[in-house]
Amino acid sequence: MITVDTHCHVGLNWFEPVESLLFQMDSNGVDKAVLIQHRGSYDNSYILDCVTRFPARFVAIVLVDSVKQESLNQLEEAVKLGATGVRLEPGDSNLIWEKAAQMDLVVSCQGEVTEFGTDIFRDKIKELPSLKIVLEHLGGVNKNEPYPYNSFAKMVKLADLENVYLKVPGLGEIASRPRILEKDFQLKDVPPFIEMSIEAFGTNHLMWGSDFPPVSNREGYRNAKETIANHKALKSDFDVASVMGRTALDVFKFV
Repeated sequence: MITVDTHCHVGLNWFEPVESLLFQMDSNGVDKAVLIQHRGSYDNSYILDCVTRFPARFVAIVLVDSVKQESLNQLEEAVKLGATGVRLEPGDSNLIWEKAAQMDLVVSCQGEVTEFGTDIFRDKIKELPSLKIVLEHLGGVNKNEPYPYNSFAKMVKLADLENVYLKVPGLGEIASRPRILEKDFQLKDVPPFIEMSIEAFGTNHLMWGSDFPPVSNREGYRNAKETIANHKALKSDFDVASVMGRTALDVFKFV
């Protein structure tokens, strides 16, 4: 089974260099990863260089300033340098969304769960049926989502659109750290977002993404991987293989 981490940040001016990510990947049996340009910088040169240096391990999702007209040209240049996709938000201009579709890119979409659940967002992406759209961080939900999780339930209705996928983070992103730690890793008060996601999307539209390196301030890289790979809601080897790598290999253009 090939394991793919679909949500990693690396950098020199923020976060960690790529060698730190490679150490975690190699130590935990992760074969490939998707490098996501972090917020705060439209300079994608470092992650594009990482793809050039390690073409068998990484693909790059770039970030452009969609407010500016030259962002379309910037996106074209990034693709020439090896970009596989672009990071967008629901409210970004239709022009940049349409450009991504025309260029056959993958969109890694960051936003809040309430944004993803709106008719405005649904109507936007319905107009782009060929564009593969991956919603980050379980569609922007967090551990403060109140029961009975109405916003999340509305967001996962996007599963009826064949081109929409969902990134599944480590459970530390959606659950609380126990005050007293036991010998074996555990979290408390874990909401049923994984189960709800599988019921809506099926495992062939879900993909694991660690959120490296912020995950190191939560449960840690290994625990983030193992809690999903061993999740009780994954009922078969096919389910595990899909979430941990097969779906990502189908969506992203790895060498």
